[in-house]
Amino acid sequence: MAVKVLILEDNPVARSFLCRVVRESFSDANHITEAGDLETARRHITLAGGATGLHGVDPFKLILIDLELPDGNGMELLAELAHYPATKIVTTLYSDDEHLFPALQHGADGYLLKEDRFEVLVEELQKIVRGQPPLSPAIARRLLTHFRHGAGPDVAPDSGFVNTTGFTTSRPVPMEKALPEHERLTPRESEVLTYLSKGFTIKEIASLMGIKWFTVNDHIKSIYKKLNVSSRAEAAVLASKQGLV
Repeated sequence: MAVKVLILEDNPVARSFLCRVVRESFSDANHITEAGDLETARRHITLAGGATGLHGVDPFKLILIDLELPDGNGMELLAELAHYPATKIVTTLYSDDEHLFPALQHGADGYLLKEDRFEVLVEELQKIVRGQPPLSPAIARRLLTHFRHGAGPDVAPDSGFVNTTGFTTSRPVPMEKALPEHERLTPRESEVLTYLSKGFTIKEIASLMGIKWFTVNDHIKSIYKKLNVSSRAEAAVLASKQGLV
């Protein structure tokens, strides 16, 4: 089954460029929908299942969102899609904190600069399969600088930012408070958590379970949210201590 991708970008040249990046990054991403403004994107998303993705129609699994658009700002769409089951990545020319951190707070799972080379963008997008947030090198350095100096702004803990690189985007609650949350893990999520704790990559887990890697990524986001953790390491330690794996 094809992976459905939505690219929201008002510049036709940039939109074509991003389409090539996506096709080069994922062999199964051969169903790409393009939108040049927020209204068109919202219409496509409604047809694909709506904001909750629970309308019986296969939703988009990857959404690339530009920030500056003719009829508004991409941040609006990010906020509207807080519960939409897709990996949402900002693709923009802005590398400043005023755009970066609000995007993460609004639910972006990654942040890529369109000015990066084609090969760099492909490599960063492919990190999704390995469970790493796609971040342009300049953005990764900026995040490291902020968190190393303890100056990073608060990032919404429910942003869905699958974090396996050490960037702490939410604070884990004390162990005794997290205990009841384990009962909410589905059998599939428990299986994914077991593989995660053993060091398997998202692509390897998908192969072992016979499901799409985007589905595995969705399970990981749900696990992180339910356990209130922000990294593979935290999830594995918590699972081990509670006898989940």
